Amino acid sequence: IIGGGLAGSEAALQLATRGFEVRLIEMRPRRNTEVHTGSLFAELVCSNSLKSVRLDTGAGLLKEEMRLLGSILLDIAEQSKVPAGHALAVDRELFAQNVSRHIENMPNIRIIRDEATTLPSGKVILATGPLTSDAMMRHLQKLLGEDQLFFFDAIAPIIDADTIDMDTVYAKARYDKGEADYLNCAFTKEQYYDFVDALLSAEKHEAHEFENEFFNGDKFSFYENCMPIEEIARRGRDSLRHGVMRPMGLENPATGQKAFAVLQLRAENKDFTAYNLVGCQTMLRYPEQKRVFKQIPGLQSASFLRYGSIHRNSYLNSPKILNPLLSLKVRPDVWVAGQLSGVEGYMECIASGLMIAKIVANELSILPEESIMGQLWRRLINIPEKGKFSPVNANFGILPALDSNIRDKKLKRELMSQRSLAAIRRISQICPEKLV
Repeated sequence: IIGGGLAGSEAALQLATRGFEVRLIEMRPRRNTEVHTGSLFAELVCSNSLKSVRLDTGAGLLKEEMRLLGSILLDIAEQSKVPAGHALAVDRELFAQNVSRHIENMPNIRIIRDEATTLPSGKVILATGPLTSDAMMRHLQKLLGEDQLFFFDAIAPIIDADTIDMDTVYAKARYDKGEADYLNCAFTKEQYYDFVDALLSAEKHEAHEFENEFFNGDKFSFYENCMPIEEIARRGRDSLRHGVMRPMGLENPATGQKAFAVLQLRAENKDFTAYNLVGCQTMLRYPEQKRVFKQIPGLQSASFLRYGSIHRNSYLNSPKILNPLLSLKVRPDVWVAGQLSGVEGYMECIASGLMIAKIVANELSILPEESIMGQLWRRLINIPEKGKFSPVNANFGILPALDSNIRDKKLKRELMSQRSLAAIRRISQICPEKLV
């Protein structure tokens, strides 16, 4: 297994628990990426949120499917979680430490700290992720005869909790659903438009030299779910307050006053010593981040523990190069897992590693089309009817329609969730010793 990220770690643990001898090759810390900082396995770099646990969301349904199929990293995430309302968020350091400990304690996992620049012979799971090294990228380009597709990703700043003005911000969950785990920064109309103007006028980073070699001067292209806040603002001055900064359900509990816009802060760890600026992923230069984000009410004295940044995310044109069992057509003994294959999102990457481990172990040949995981699988092997292949994440839009035409959105999603989980359970009953 090449790559000790989310997909590679899940696959390694799944196969090792089945008695396979696993060689896990990870180039860090011998060679770090542009955004990774340490040597731990399954290090989260973009956000500490693994999204919703509600079954009326694609993310929540995916988690339940993974739980039924025995995901190991999902269990570890539950053990490492921090309060986040209806979302599963983790203490990222604790999560990576726990995953690393599980891997290091498996006697049949041999850890190799070195950069893999080519694909070795024999059975291989390629899980090098969106920051695959230049050498491996060149090898893949030569092997596959396909130009790689590129996306750019941005991460949000993290601030010191002690520097937040607690007299200005307030704790509240949207519509009071669940615990009040988020801190809220409320904007007046004037404050909001001043903030938007500051965003639009701020100086931002351009492509790094290491990216230019592959990027060829084209315009930046971003994952929609990690769109930089300044790029969202360019779509219209009200786009933020109708999106990530929407104020609905976030009235100040002390005054009952509704804000013009609200920016939320999410705890980064169990000790509540650091907070993430939700939705503020950015490609602004560091001095500009200090200037702009300190205009947020309550953050005028904020100390930044991590600035937001931009980095390259790469993925393969999977429908053209993968066979139905998610291995390369030119090398059927090489399976591609995680974000490099074209799944988008933390849990989607873990699910990918889970699926491929079961394929390698001869436990799966396909998953039900009614399930989120089954549709993620199909999106990676079926050429799109329109347009080019783009990364796919868990959402109800990828599931097949119900037999009956139901207009009630809540009921429709409930029935689709029930159908999906019933299909996964049927597989579990066929071979429970393998899938549970």
